[in-house]
Amino acid sequence: MIHTLLVANRGEIACRIFRTCRDLGITTVAVYSDADADALHVREADLAVRLPGAAPADTYLRGDLVVAAALAAGADAVHPGYGFLSENAAFAAAVQDAGLVWVGPPVKAIELMASKTRAKELMAEAGVPLLAPVDPATAGPDDLPLLLKAASGGGGRGMRIVRELDSLGGELLAAAAEAASAFGDGEVFAEPYVERGRHVEVQVMADAYDTVWALGTRDCSLQRRHQKVIEEAPAPGLDDALRTRLHDAAVAAARAVGYRGAGTVEFLVSTGGRPYFLEMNTRLQVEHPVTEAVFGVDLVALQLRVAEGEPLPAPEPPLPAGHAVEARLYAEDPARDWQPQTGALLTLEVPDAPGLRLDTGYTGGDTIGVHYDPMLAKVIAHAPTRTAAIRLLAGALERARIHGPVTNRALLVRSLRHPDFVAGRLDTGFYDRHLPALTAPGDGDPATAALAAALAEAVAAPAQASAPAPSRFGAWRNVPSQPQVKRYRSEPDGTEHEIAYRTPRTGIPEPYEADSGTRAVSVTPTRVTLELDGVTRHFGLAYDRDRDRVHVDTAGASYTLTALPRFTDPTAQTDPGSLLAPMPGTVVRLAEGLAPGAVVEAGQPLIWLEAMKMEHRILAPASGTLTALHAAPGHQVEVGALLAVVQERADGAPVPEETA
Repeated sequence: MIHTLLVANRGEIACRIFRTCRDLGITTVAVYSDADADALHVREADLAVRLPGAAPADTYLRGDLVVAAALAAGADAVHPGYGFLSENAAFAAAVQDAGLVWVGPPVKAIELMASKTRAKELMAEAGVPLLAPVDPATAGPDDLPLLLKAASGGGGRGMRIVRELDSLGGELLAAAAEAASAFGDGEVFAEPYVERGRHVEVQVMADAYDTVWALGTRDCSLQRRHQKVIEEAPAPGLDDALRTRLHDAAVAAARAVGYRGAGTVEFLVSTGGRPYFLEMNTRLQVEHPVTEAVFGVDLVALQLRVAEGEPLPAPEPPLPAGHAVEARLYAEDPARDWQPQTGALLTLEVPDAPGLRLDTGYTGGDTIGVHYDPMLAKVIAHAPTRTAAIRLLAGALERARIHGPVTNRALLVRSLRHPDFVAGRLDTGFYDRHLPALTAPGDGDPATAALAAALAEAVAAPAQASAPAPSRFGAWRNVPSQPQVKRYRSEPDGTEHEIAYRTPRTGIPEPYEADSGTRAVSVTPTRVTLELDGVTRHFGLAYDRDRDRVHVDTAGASYTLTALPRFTDPTAQTDPGSLLAPMPGTVVRLAEGLAPGAVVEAGQPLIWLEAMKMEHRILAPASGTLTALHAAPGHQVEVGALLAVVQERADGAPVPEETA
């Protein structure tokens, strides 16, 4: 029996595993880096062990430190979660060598599936359908487009789509560099890229008694940067023959490697309905809750059961019921190339209703740092039908109170309500086609939200200020008062709003224009009720005083507003052509030959910045000459740091190098 379990992970997945352990009466142990000292998974664990340092390579990826932590805490088992060391065969072996129970598949199975190139060879022998690999050295025009993939690891890192032969060499180098940085293995392979294919996977669960369950299908086609955003079970629109073929192939893959525990076999399904094996993830998947909801099982509990040597409860899996959809809530800005966001998370509240589930590693008051993945939470909806599950999830996300950094919440709601998604027309190019429309300014009314913020702050200000000295003349005046004015900037689009208001004898601030069709019904610092053309609307407000921001929530919309000073601060100006760091991170490389005096083209990648497990390109803002360079590989930079300056000629032509 497992009495004390260490989870070799952090954040949401650690908290999720702890939840099952509490239900089973198992003592929990967390490990944490210095950056995670006050993280939710540390607060929820019974015991916690510090891993000195902040970077993953110094902490969560140090298998020796994790094993030592388990022994120090008296744990008798280790669960790897997902990511980090979860598919590291050497770590699994080290856990077992230390006399601990490994809550995962056999070491040999991990080794066989760890390299995608070797896994494909094995799957071909087992009769699993797959795409034939392409040798990049001999690739020709007929082989395009190609998909480059890291042989080890996943999560979209080390992955590139190549549509032109001229770019193949550079993309190979970039993919290999990213794979080496993320997984310590720079091996990359190429295969045909299937246009508009669907990403469909099968959850498997196996025990040591020759029982292998295929727990239905999941569709994970909605992806950004090859990382999943929305997942659902069962995968819609598949006929019975294709489902059976996928289930049989997944079971064959598991049997081929002597698998035990939870795993996922991933396939690419072409527009013609033909499946191709992609890879087998020898761990729990991020999207496992949708399968749990549909089949009524706890996959973590089953993992623990199998690790203790027990058989699965029955020869066949339970029957599925209903439909489940999961959305990954990220601290990122989809409209700005998915830039990850950092800072204080003031509020994270999702409605509690039947059929809804929230898996998260954060609560209000936590800080989102720069070292790890920007996923805040997963919101899961389960209902009798797909239509009902989609509606439930979209409504819950829309009503959620999320205050702090920019998130992808609006994108998720719009994606769930997009006609193609609702109709089940899914493929991995969904965001390539629809992202501009999904991130365009909405039909909301930020100006009215700004009015609510101004009125709320008008009543909040007297309470915050110290009482003024008594006036011998009182507060009476015999002329109409001039309006008070507040200015706000909507985030993240930057639109500015100027609000004029006054405070009459009633004491309730109101819009200065009396005939505007807007009437203030009630105003407090945290709640404002307005009547807009005869319709009453309520606005909830939350303040981030450190950043001069106010968050306004109303039915169907949420707004973030930054209070602007009356006068512009001249020190906030930057020179034209300045390239500023959009986020804190590490400079990983520069464009070849980049140095002051170099001629650059508009849109050319100049600097690669790594932040929150993703690589971001800093592009030249215009054609011209690089006149200053303040970045070098290995440099740690803060948000807003000046990286470089590009001088542009008035006609847009590059500045001659000799005149730079």
